[in-house]
Amino acid sequence: MKPTFTSFQNHFLVAMPVMQDRNFARAVIYVCVHNEEGAMGMTINRPMLDLNLGEIMQQMNINMTTESLRQTPVLLGGPVQPERGFLIHRPNTQWQSTLSVTDDIAVTSSQDILQALADNKGPEEFLMVLGFSGWSEGQLEQELANNAWLTVPADPKLLFDIPFNERWEAAGSLLGIQMGDLSDEVGHA
Repeated sequence: MKPTFTSFQNHFLVAMPVMQDRNFARAVIYVCVHNEEGAMGMTINRPMLDLNLGEIMQQMNINMTTESLRQTPVLLGGPVQPERGFLIHRPNTQWQSTLSVTDDIAVTSSQDILQALADNKGPEEFLMVLGFSGWSEGQLEQELANNAWLTVPADPKLLFDIPFNERWEAAGSLLGIQMGDLSDEVGHA
């Protein structure tokens, strides 16, 4: 008998201390899609040190004059298609290519949202992300069974308000866990 499927869409995957893969060590991943065919998510705590939103806009020939927006950090969302951009945002209008994750959170990958940002008509709360992480059918479930990740329902405050360098600990504390207290040894109880 096939086990009942549980979707972790609109959850955070919080890397366990044992995670040594440099792409995922201490990562917090927002799961945008999770169904029986696989999953897709984006790391929300890895700002790219050498890139900001202004530079992305310049590369796309979009004129942005608001300096505070120009300095917005860009996050490395994952190792898959790192040249592809996404905005995780609060929905405020419909864009050409938007996935509604929940009523409160959407992911858009079309250029029209970037132009709206430049025109000060875009969402007020957003994350600019390059790349994503993907899991094939059953792969994420196997990683969860192997204790690679903790899961916690997503909290928009963690997405938009908590500083990047505090998100791993903050995600653990949503579960009542001090991440630094967890062992970096693999095992099952």
